[in-house]
Amino acid sequence: MTRIPAPCPSGRSPQTAAFATVRRDGWTIERQTAFLEALAAGSSVAGAAQQVGMSRQAAYALRARLRGEPFDQAWQVATRCRFDELLDAALDRALNGVEVPHFHKGHVVHLTRRYDERLTVALLKARGALGERRSVPSGHPARGYGRDDFARLLERVAEGPETWEAEIEADYAALLAHDAAEGDGQDADGDEAAQNAAPRPE
Repeated sequence: MTRIPAPCPSGRSPQTAAFATVRRDGWTIERQTAFLEALAAGSSVAGAAQQVGMSRQAAYALRARLRGEPFDQAWQVATRCRFDELLDAALDRALNGVEVPHFHKGHVVHLTRRYDERLTVALLKARGALGERRSVPSGHPARGYGRDDFARLLERVAEGPETWEAEIEADYAALLAHDAAEGDGQDADGDEAAQNAAPRPE
């Protein structure tokens, strides 16, 4: 894939950004990251997709294809960010109540506060379910990201391979190359040592 030099600057409308990375499904890296940022900022899936010029159905199709991959994990954390805001609002209502005006002949005569903790209890239960992590094998790179690590996951989507498997393969290839380089160096040192140790002809 051909990458543009830099992602869309913060605050710039994704609708006017140059999503230049070429993909057949239209989901450039820039679109993926801008979509996730919009989702974390409070947009619905449909709204976030619209901001980057894609459809709600296309967003869910991409997530289904990348189930368990960095994009999917970042989506889950972005949803958690929105849910935490909702939870804060519900907790505020539970703790401080909601003002209810009472009228008489068209005028407010006094205010009371109404408390409803049932919504908060329901949200707390739902939050626990939302925070459950999928089972990830020990040593898998996905285990390095917590359920609140949205910024790091967004960076991983933008800068890393599309899948965890590709990251594992790249790390393994780098390790093999490193071992091969060290082996070549040791062989060269051994040859030099052997030459120095050999008796010189008189």
